[in-house]
Amino acid sequence: MAVNIPTGDNARKGAGKKRSQTKTKIGGATGWTKRSKTSGEFMAVKNSATKKKASKKFKGFRVEKKAKEARSR
Repeated sequence: MAVNIPTGDNARKGAGKKRSQTKTKIGGATGWTKRSKTSGEFMAVKNSATKKKASKKFKGFRVEKKAKEARSR
């Protein structure tokens, strides 16, 4: 039986298609940064509570691949 999605509950259903996330280093600790795909603007940062633990990713956003560094001869 199908269930209708409730409206007005501020919950995202499915993937965030216009956004991506990348792993960054902030103050010595690693965190995840959410970024808008259209404007390239950084929107939010998810840090861990302590520097020893790694932070968790944002749910439902694609992870950006790091560009390979050019090898110098």
